[in-house]
Amino acid sequence: MAHLEERMIAIGRAAASDESLEGVYRAGARGEARGAVIAPPHPLYGGSIESPVVNELSWAAAKSGIASIAFNWRGVGASAGAPSGEPDAADEDYAAALDHLGATVDGGLLACGYSFGAAAAVRAAEADTSGRIGDVLLVAPPPALIDPERIAALPQRVLVVSGALDELAPRQALSAALLDAPDLVFEVIAGADHFFMGGLGQLGRIAQQWIGAGGQP
Repeated sequence: MAHLEERMIAIGRAAASDESLEGVYRAGARGEARGAVIAPPHPLYGGSIESPVVNELSWAAAKSGIASIAFNWRGVGASAGAPSGEPDAADEDYAAALDHLGATVDGGLLACGYSFGAAAAVRAAEADTSGRIGDVLLVAPPPALIDPERIAALPQRVLVVSGALDELAPRQALSAALLDAPDLVFEVIAGADHFFMGGLGQLGRIAQQWIGAGGQP
């Protein structure tokens, strides 16, 4: 893989033009028009772009040749504003990152998120009326934050990755809704918990293969 451009960016928020979000932009390979927005875990529990899972997903996107933006929620890192775990605030931040990337790339968008960020990615995909979000990649989406039935009902291609030892996003609760969903791939990583202290490399390989195949299993 050739070295791709990477830089810190400021992402404007429509509802607060003087309060931008901190993000990392990685350019895609020449000839690849797609882009991915990658959302971190809960801002009140240490969720940031420093998360190993977020970094692994960003690397998987880069190895697949697509552009990406990973961002910090408001009030985290250099993102302005007060941190909030409210869905409305998360949705506004996620939409700002989507708008920023959508103005940068010409192709379809991949809505991606980890844990709390996965719930925001699902809501963004549900709210998309343009059809530009073609793929959704969710890592450890907690049923307490997003009903698995809503994931199963998404019209986009979907990849869900969970750890076999994850108690916040247990595979049993997810599989009951997801196993028979069309255009959805559900992968469980043995030995991994919600934080993927084990299985991080496998997560990256699964994500890269799926992204690189254009969302196909």
